[in-house]
Amino acid sequence: MIANVWIMTSSDGGGNPMGTLFMLAAFFAILYFLLIRPQRQQQKAHQELVAGLKRDDEIATIGGIVGKIIHLEDDRVTIKTADDTRVEIERSKVARRMGSSEEA
Repeated sequence: MIANVWIMTSSDGGGNPMGTLFMLAAFFAILYFLLIRPQRQQQKAHQELVAGLKRDDEIATIGGIVGKIIHLEDDRVTIKTADDTRVEIERSKVARRMGSSEEA
């Protein structure tokens, strides 16, 4: 009985190739919309944030340091964290802008 079932299922020549292609395309579509697209949107939003930084913006870094921008260069930002403390960081390490009206 089991041998008859095996012969019936394996005698069709491997299945429909269009069905296999459809399943493969559906897999890649799901992968794109769940992983790739959201990551690209997040990268674009971060690039816009970094490009829009200006003096006197209060920011938080990826490491959790909070401060006010006092000087901007092409790839570096100097922030004031306390009265006499200044920290120079890479521009790409800014995580978010604090207290801006854009986040509200």
